[in-house]
Amino acid sequence: MSRGIYVSATTPGSGKSLVALGVAEALHARTGRIGFFRPIVTGDSPDTDPMVALMRSRFALSPTVCRGGLTAREVRRLLAAGKREEIDSRCVEVYAEIAALVDIVIVEGTDLTGQDSAVEFSLNARLANDLGCPIIAVVSGRERTPAEIADAVDVARKELAAARCSLLAMMVNRADPEQIGEIGAVMRPGVHHLPVYIVPELAEISRPTTGEIGGALRLRQLAGTADMEREVRGVKVAAMSVANFIGALEDGDLVIVPGDRADIMVGALASTFSPEFPVPAAMVLTGGLAPDPHVLPLLAQAPFPVFAYDDDTYHAARGVAEVRSEIWTGHRRKVASALGAWAKHVDDAELVGRLDLPRPETMTPLRFLHELIGRARTQRKRIVLPEGTDVRILRAADILHRRDVCDLMLLGNESTVRELAAANGIALGGIDIVDPATSELRERFAEEYARLRAHRGVDLAKALETMLDVSYFGTMMVQLGIVDGMVSGAAHTTAHTIRPALEFVKTRPGVKIVSSVFLMLMEDRVLVYGDCAVNPDPSEEQLADIALASAETAAQFGVDPRVAMLSYSTGGSGFGESVDKVRRATELVRSRRPELAVEGPIQYDAAVDASIAATKLPGSDVAGQATVFIFPDLNTGNNTYKAVQQSAGAVAVGPVLQGLNKPVNDLSRGCTVEDIVNTVAITAIQAQQATAATVTAATA
Repeated sequence: MSRGIYVSATTPGSGKSLVALGVAEALHARTGRIGFFRPIVTGDSPDTDPMVALMRSRFALSPTVCRGGLTAREVRRLLAAGKREEIDSRCVEVYAEIAALVDIVIVEGTDLTGQDSAVEFSLNARLANDLGCPIIAVVSGRERTPAEIADAVDVARKELAAARCSLLAMMVNRADPEQIGEIGAVMRPGVHHLPVYIVPELAEISRPTTGEIGGALRLRQLAGTADMEREVRGVKVAAMSVANFIGALEDGDLVIVPGDRADIMVGALASTFSPEFPVPAAMVLTGGLAPDPHVLPLLAQAPFPVFAYDDDTYHAARGVAEVRSEIWTGHRRKVASALGAWAKHVDDAELVGRLDLPRPETMTPLRFLHELIGRARTQRKRIVLPEGTDVRILRAADILHRRDVCDLMLLGNESTVRELAAANGIALGGIDIVDPATSELRERFAEEYARLRAHRGVDLAKALETMLDVSYFGTMMVQLGIVDGMVSGAAHTTAHTIRPALEFVKTRPGVKIVSSVFLMLMEDRVLVYGDCAVNPDPSEEQLADIALASAETAAQFGVDPRVAMLSYSTGGSGFGESVDKVRRATELVRSRRPELAVEGPIQYDAAVDASIAATKLPGSDVAGQATVFIFPDLNTGNNTYKAVQQSAGAVAVGPVLQGLNKPVNDLSRGCTVEDIVNTVAITAIQAQQATAATVTAATA
């Protein structure tokens, strides 16, 4: 039977949407089948509610399980007509339709506007009872002392108890980050003595973006980039000389200027050419005045959007000041910041444990990727990204930092990296940047490299030159334990990325070959494909090594390894050099890991389809239920993973390198920001495993 959770504000301005998002993230990772319901929406139609849209997009939910109920206008009309029961019955009806299709439904109640707070509180309490949902009650900590927050929590507990509501959890949101410890110290325990979670105010969520301001004021874009996710950190109305304006300008400012002030426009643009000067978030040209024809081509090169506004400067500034930013706008960085704060301040396992939900047997792509991020956070690791001058890397670093996944280090000239980040509206606060050319580590790394490669004729002079290469520098950081892992390849070939690791990180004891796997995220399960990226034509010994390493990688990521050694023949039905190679490799695997479920040679259809397996290879522990697929050569493996990815809609995560002493992972040069985020999380998890193995070996 499906269950529900009702997320309800108990004070105005609580920011409960962040809590609803965090709860959905935690439950989706636990159950896989969630629904979302907003009984009352503020817009003109339940189908266009922005929070509903965010949940649909974030968790790939269909409109049948992610819906709104009634509009606020309808609710006011029904209340005025004395038809309160109709509100209840319609909400219960929609909730029941969603609940029939999922394991758990997150219900987000109304905002308390301050005008009808008592009515809304009563409405939310009654709806929660009608739907049979325990409540997560959210108290705003904004502009309150710790004592006032503790009192507000007590009041909410008493009012919900009086309404006979079942209270699942109390949460304080939008608290002063400097007062979280003090708030926790004065918080009084509830009846069940469960923790009250306290989440701080996040400036990056409350800051509007260029897109939000552009939409609210109906601005027209005249020039510049179309980046609508740039954060607006301040507003500058340019009514002064250029010199004074530049002195007052700060990074992320929205510049409001009359359309005939060419001097200010050129000054703001010139500011972006030097890393010592700030970069605006956007520029709004007011008064309906078109810029000088000689200036417009310059503005076209602006690394920020340039908008036109028909009204005057005063009305533009007032309009911007009234723009309210919300998490439900769905901007990737806002969502990342919210989930990062949630992960840092809320114990998901404890909170979800209060519901005693069973874990599902299936594994969807989204659940798997959510679990990756969660596992990466459990034991904090430091990952180096050598390609600090690639915008995708910078965007991924920003997302990873906001989500609090791991500690990061970027390589590159610091001025160049920061200038590129500023030009693209990317925040790098809290992320270290190291320039191999000027770093004091370079000489130490060169000495170590010369020592390790002396047998190859490498002297100190050559080693110093080699350490200017970011791949070598980053890999040496991994080798010497300055960082725990490296992710590269967005702008370099696979060979360039892994060559340094092959030279001095080397393979683990008992492993003779570095190989790779792709984690293939199917609709309801995760499969492991190896080797699809590194070894063109492995020998039987190498094929056995790849199989054993792939089985170990599968287990690391929660996949029970049942290994299929693939060929064009199943069992003893075929002969030939390639089939014999797979047969001998299978025997090697069995001799080295007798307890491992492995079958080969076997065709792909017999490995995945139980009915075909029953005919071709009856009685096999692997046939029809394989989870790890070992391809006989790179040509077969690479083409197969791409065919499955493109034709079956699978999400391919990787390549994940395996067999090295320490984690180094490769990216495709066509990778997306999401690919980089996922690969960094995988690398952090591998680093956790490497640490655990080292500790085990040291205590053995």
